[in-house]
Amino acid sequence: MARIVVLDYGSGNVRSACRALERVGARVELTADADAVLGADGLFVPGVGAFAAVMAQLRAVDAPRLIDRRLAGGRPVMGVCVGLQVMFERSAEKGEHEGLGQWPGRVLLLDAPVVPHMGWSRVEAGEGSVLFRGVEDQRFYFVHSYAAVDDPAALLDGGRTTPPLTSWAVHGASRFVAAVENGPLCGTQFHPEKSGDAGLTLLENWIASL
Repeated sequence: MARIVVLDYGSGNVRSACRALERVGARVELTADADAVLGADGLFVPGVGAFAAVMAQLRAVDAPRLIDRRLAGGRPVMGVCVGLQVMFERSAEKGEHEGLGQWPGRVLLLDAPVVPHMGWSRVEAGEGSVLFRGVEDQRFYFVHSYAAVDDPAALLDGGRTTPPLTSWAVHGASRFVAAVENGPLCGTQFHPEKSGDAGLTLLENWIASL
């Protein structure tokens, strides 16, 4: 049974994430303890709220260093919603703010007549996606006003052996990053824990890949 740490740094919505991961067979611990974070089979990074506030909360529990250490050792990390956004270099939400810089690119306000984007949208899964195996044509639940809009694979200098695999969704005039899979690091802009059976299948796929 995979042991998953849901990072406990003050983000909302962690209980539903814990329950969803337990439903697909994981042993889940909600904690920010460094030893637990580093030793888990998978680290799940939730994210609700403004980008800058989430980054401040992550820094308060030494999460940037712990995430770096996990990824350096090939240990899986999954970010959700703002937990995905902080993996990019910067965000333009309420000013300019630095992210963790795991991927190049900026998080920008969606170009749409109505924001936040709230509700179910279809995801265009990247070819060969592991996360979306069996749910390539399903809808997932989004709640956000900002998103990454550039493909991180197109922004990288080619130094990585395997470029990130990006999946996409559309809201208004914005075609934005819905998910990224990049070796041990992956993430979704939508909330799999709120996305019914399709979301549970995606989490199950992630756990099976650990």
